[in-house]
Amino acid sequence: MFPESTSMAMERSAAIALLNKHVHEPGLKNHCLATGAVMKALAEKIGEDGGLWETIGLLHDIDFELIHGDIQLHGKKGADILIDAGIDPNIASIVQRHNHMLFSGTYERPVEIALQAADSASGLVIACALVKGGRLSDITVKTVTKKAKEKSFAAGCDRGRIALIELIIPLPEFYTVAIQGLMGIREDLGLS
Repeated sequence: MFPESTSMAMERSAAIALLNKHVHEPGLKNHCLATGAVMKALAEKIGEDGGLWETIGLLHDIDFELIHGDIQLHGKKGADILIDAGIDPNIASIVQRHNHMLFSGTYERPVEIALQAADSASGLVIACALVKGGRLSDITVKTVTKKAKEKSFAAGCDRGRIALIELIIPLPEFYTVAIQGLMGIREDLGLS
């Protein structure tokens, strides 16, 4: 079982500073912020450490610009960056293992399952908001559920990875949590 102690979490501002040191593309930064927000909201919903899960979500793609598309390195380089920065090896391991191209089918811990779902669901919910003129406040579970059924909509958001969350909570409940989490940082994402 993953030790969910608060002592492992880093301050949000420190995690964002570390992210900003390694990630420069605005869209990728927003993706990391969004994934962190969904992770935090879900952790709080199910009684886990919101700060810890947010840190993991914020830093999960810290190596994406460094690897230049080499998916075999994705996660591994991220873990190296985190360990070099003094981040707990347990967090680094989760970041390394989030690469579903290498570790698909091996997720059992709630934090790993949550990261798979949050990684894709954050993009799906934001895409729904963009269709509504950037108004995240207009997004409902029904909106997300309907758009998720359209394979061509937000095609990069892996519905199979999102569906893993049903091992923890029902999918509609997860969409509610994801929307609420993103609402908390909507201004950071340039949404209303």
